[in-house]
Amino acid sequence: MLTLYQFPISHYCEKARWALDYKGLNHNIINLLPGEHVKKIKAIAPNSEVPVLQQDQEIIQGSGNIISWLDERYPATPLTPVDLESKTQAFEWEHYADENIGPHIRLYFYHYLLEEPALTVPMLTQGQPFHKRLLFRVIYPKVRSIMRQHMKINERTARISLKILERAINKLHAHYAQQDFLVGDQFSRADLAAASLLAPLVEPGKYGITWPTHYPEELQQTINNFRDRLDWVDRLYRLYR
Repeated sequence: MLTLYQFPISHYCEKARWALDYKGLNHNIINLLPGEHVKKIKAIAPNSEVPVLQQDQEIIQGSGNIISWLDERYPATPLTPVDLESKTQAFEWEHYADENIGPHIRLYFYHYLLEEPALTVPMLTQGQPFHKRLLFRVIYPKVRSIMRQHMKINERTARISLKILERAINKLHAHYAQQDFLVGDQFSRADLAAASLLAPLVEPGKYGITWPTHYPEELQQTINNFRDRLDWVDRLYRLYR
């Protein structure tokens, strides 16, 4: 049986969840708490990051590695193109999304959300039993401090991340205005990566979490400003998720 270790809120974990669901693979999900996850993940994998996929004694860490492994092990409904040129392009687009969207949307969101525990704690503790949710509320100030320090989250880095994110969104919007897919004429890991990593700006229901009912004002304004450039994310979620 396939087992996915993950954070429900993580957009990198959503990449892995989407790949598993797209292929129709039965799997277990183990939801972890930030901070607490380190000991559990490092006991089975080289690094502390999620997602981690396990099948028997095989351990695959990282969303891109998981997609590649799934395509090799379960080749039906492939996400990686077969021909070399398209395959290369798909990996290039995925790498672009991983580098220019993933970390920057995370940093920008957390810059505002970490100061709103009423919004953030429920998102970080989804799928956890009551006693763990209660404990997390108690230790949240420490968790917030560690997250800001570890991810270098501050006003300056948030402004930088927003600029990088906007360039990426504009580039993708321009491409999708001309073509249905990033590579060739079919859905691939490139589209999956771009859409899943931008999902927090769109809040698709199929992401699988309960989104906040509201956001801090400046964050909400940013979300509103990007909305008309992300209709393709809605389309990909509707048709392929």
